[in-house]
Amino acid sequence: MPAVLSLNRIDDKHLQKGMTIVIPSRFDEPFLLSGFPQTISQLSNVPKLFLISQRTQEFGAYEYGTLVRFGGLSTGKESTPTKNGLFHTNWKAVETISTVNDEWLLKWNFNIDNFDGVGIHQYDLPGYPASHSCIRLSEADAMWFYEWADQWRLSRDERTVLQKGTPVLLFGEYDYDAPAPWKKLAEDPQILRVKIEEIDFALIQ
Repeated sequence: MPAVLSLNRIDDKHLQKGMTIVIPSRFDEPFLLSGFPQTISQLSNVPKLFLISQRTQEFGAYEYGTLVRFGGLSTGKESTPTKNGLFHTNWKAVETISTVNDEWLLKWNFNIDNFDGVGIHQYDLPGYPASHSCIRLSEADAMWFYEWADQWRLSRDERTVLQKGTPVLLFGEYDYDAPAPWKKLAEDPQILRVKIEEIDFALIQ
């Protein structure tokens, strides 16, 4: 079930009777369900890199160029989009209150933009981009990322960044006017594929 939910970018809270979802034909090789390449030779010297494709609403976590985890997510809705670019993980908190709405409790939050308050955390996955610019993950993925990624290292007065955290690269554009791409998998099995060229282009920007 977790693989099915992840593929549909949804959580069990939003799974409803009568809803059309995509079911994989096989589960024996989990990494085949990811649109990300299983290896990226250009990253063979990079200890950790967290890639986020906004086009496909999926993340791929790499260690020395090898995909170690992937999953569905939810980035910013059309009115409050998530910015593309290279970020780094800063500080983290098991629980924190959103700076946008103090009624929102963000669990397993890892900040990646200290000025705009953007983080990677657990929150509702409704099957489409729905956030206020943060990156939403399932609880399992958020907990994993919380432990996997590295925090920044600051000077004693906390005014200078001595060492950045884990790099996080966001790229691609989600088509808000079209059906979700994963809903087209039956007619186009390659539609969620993230090409090396997309990643290379994002890395040089």
